Amino acid sequence: MVRNLVERLRSRCSFVVYTSSYGAVPGLREYHGAKIRIVRLRANGIQSIPYDILSLAHGALTCDVLLLCGISGCISLPVIRLFNKKIILNPDGLEWERTKWSRPVRLFLRFSEKLGVRYSDIVISDNREIQEYIRGEYGKDSHLIEYGGDQVLTVALSDQTARKYSIEKRRYGFTVCRIEPENNIGLLLESFKSTGGLDYVIVGNWNHSQYGRELRQCYGRYPHIKMLDPIYDQMSLDELRSNCLFYVHGHSVGGTNPSLVEAMSLGLMIVAFGAAYNVETTEGKAVYFDDEQSLVNILNELEGNKIDIKGYQQAMKEIAGRRYRWEIIAEKYAQLFCG
Repeated sequence: MVRNLVERLRSRCSFVVYTSSYGAVPGLREYHGAKIRIVRLRANGIQSIPYDILSLAHGALTCDVLLLCGISGCISLPVIRLFNKKIILNPDGLEWERTKWSRPVRLFLRFSEKLGVRYSDIVISDNREIQEYIRGEYGKDSHLIEYGGDQVLTVALSDQTARKYSIEKRRYGFTVCRIEPENNIGLLLESFKSTGGLDYVIVGNWNHSQYGRELRQCYGRYPHIKMLDPIYDQMSLDELRSNCLFYVHGHSVGGTNPSLVEAMSLGLMIVAFGAAYNVETTEGKAVYFDDEQSLVNILNELEGNKIDIKGYQQAMKEIAGRRYRWEIIAEKYAQLFCG
């Protein structure tokens, strides 16, 4: 999102982007006209709190508009607001709902969310379900701005890639996501283990947690389940993604998920967990499951060619073209920045 905003709006705004020193390109101080400020803390986990606070404090001294993505640093907004700068908050879903957090952390995140909504001039919701939640919980209207997905490309499946992963075009399901419980990874893997008629390629950060390592140990022995480490090369990821038969989306919390709208932009059939966020994103026109058995039933129907895949593909492509293009998203942000 940040990259697309910078590239599309740099002629209208001057950008400063704060980024963690962990994983940053050494010596990089500018990207497509945006100034890069390095913060020597991690941008996730417990360090995300001081990371956000330091970034906001520096931005309040040097910038006119502050765009904060996520709620970790919102506890500082009562003070940051004294600098009389426009504060725009994109909470990026309901972070406190994630089961990976302990109860004290979830309570903190919910309190931080409350402060963020209260002390921001503008709140952005990336999903209508989030918009309704903010209105109902805090009595505040928010701007609906989703994510674009049209940066992805359809890439032909090379013989080399097919051999490397032992896959055939349109003979496998695909998922790319963080390996976390609320993404129902165990449910997805168990369902594909139970069928075995279709291959399953799932890309994620398996070694980032004990949860991921245990899943890999349990399901890595099934040859039709390909559990791949993170792929950061866009072309390589698009090659695997654009040649699958269908995309599987297991997220149960959050809002509009970028990987989902990217799959829709490629015109893939979507098989999604039936959470309200996912139904809203796909306008009720995808195929939905709620548990292991319902997903197994869908997989069996797909294997038996009993689902109109082309119809679902066309529906997802149409929705993505109408709602999830960066041209549309960037213009909505521009109106908030300059309004």
